[in-house]
Amino acid sequence: MNIKRFFWLSVGALTSTVVFAQTEILQLEEAIMAAHANNKNIEKAEKDIEIANTQYKKSTAIFLPQVGLSYTAMTTNNPLNAFGFKLQQGSITQNDFNPALLNNPDNTGDFMTQAKLEQPIFNADMLYKRKAAKAQIEIKGLQKDRIKDYIQMLTENEFMQLQFTYEAVDVIKEALETANALYKRTNDFYEQGYVQKSDMLNVGVHIKAIETQLKSTENMIENSSDQLSVLMGKPTGTIYQVEELQALIPLEVVSIPDNRSDFKAMEKGMAAYDLMKKSSKMSFVPKLNGFASYQFNDAKFGRFRARSYLAGLQLSWNVFQGNTQKHEIAENQLEREKLEIDLENMKTESEKELLKAQRTLIDADFQIKQALKAIEQSEEALNITQARYEQGLENITNVLMAQTQLSQQRLSLKQAVLIKHDTCLYPIFNCK
Repeated sequence: MNIKRFFWLSVGALTSTVVFAQTEILQLEEAIMAAHANNKNIEKAEKDIEIANTQYKKSTAIFLPQVGLSYTAMTTNNPLNAFGFKLQQGSITQNDFNPALLNNPDNTGDFMTQAKLEQPIFNADMLYKRKAAKAQIEIKGLQKDRIKDYIQMLTENEFMQLQFTYEAVDVIKEALETANALYKRTNDFYEQGYVQKSDMLNVGVHIKAIETQLKSTENMIENSSDQLSVLMGKPTGTIYQVEELQALIPLEVVSIPDNRSDFKAMEKGMAAYDLMKKSSKMSFVPKLNGFASYQFNDAKFGRFRARSYLAGLQLSWNVFQGNTQKHEIAENQLEREKLEIDLENMKTESEKELLKAQRTLIDADFQIKQALKAIEQSEEALNITQARYEQGLENITNVLMAQTQLSQQRLSLKQAVLIKHDTCLYPIFNCK
């Protein structure tokens, strides 16, 4: 940051009628690091990864047992259930076989405490669903990388826009200095009777127009600084001082990276659909699970006298479920094909953008060369016009037009450099 720029920023801060904005020197690397660390969109992507991790950990249920405890109080006069309660309580007596009591029992209560265990042993469909859940972690990670690339692109673009705005302020201030010098000479000529008052007024109007443009451009510095603050996750209100925008070395190769994270994420997504399709197919395979229970039964609350257990293995086979699995397989296949089409479209769009970027870079190089020549010619034209004006051979309008032309060409040069930077920093390309 040069001294002149720092001076004008300080003056702008001191003369503000709203707030006293603080200034801060900012490097591009610092801005990118802050954006990666604090940007809310990246934080949101990290939460998506945590959610995917949680969902994957939840799938460990296919290996781990499920244990439940219960305490149940029941009463009945149903003959079958009443006799069953007494059997479970181990309280059957000879009198309980009396037909009259068997057919018309009194209210019979039972308090049952039970511990129940279910142990998955082999569930092929759930194994593939677990693999698909693991693939989601990789997909979310790749999506986060892409979001980081995008946030970095926005940060770099805004940083360069801020650089360009500072350059534009310098160009406008230089034009203002020239216009003020011209006004002084015109005023001297007017006092000597060499020019008319309208000439002096025209120069004054020209100065006011430049001052208005300068104020508007200085406001853009504050806007770009606020936007950078938002991208970096910082409070707004700080005016950032940045280094000058450097011209790039001519670029000859622009290519699309093979390992772009958005491409890889879509490829991983197709692999995840393949796993889901296999999971649906594996639902036809028999499942093996174990179960066990241990219980206490008693006729009184809070007692645990009669004990019993039950354990076993269950081999189950879903032979037909109304074609549910068949349609799930078809649905997963169609989703995969749709994702494949999206990937092809994205690659085609990237190829189109690549050709556009190549043409943009060639055009920017041409604009830079043209602007350099135009600046040289405009400076010479302004010098000649000013000399003729001082000799009384040109009117003030031509001098003002020559000065405006020079300022426009200088801004065009900065704009062409910005376009070149902007094209090469776009994250879908490699520029060399």
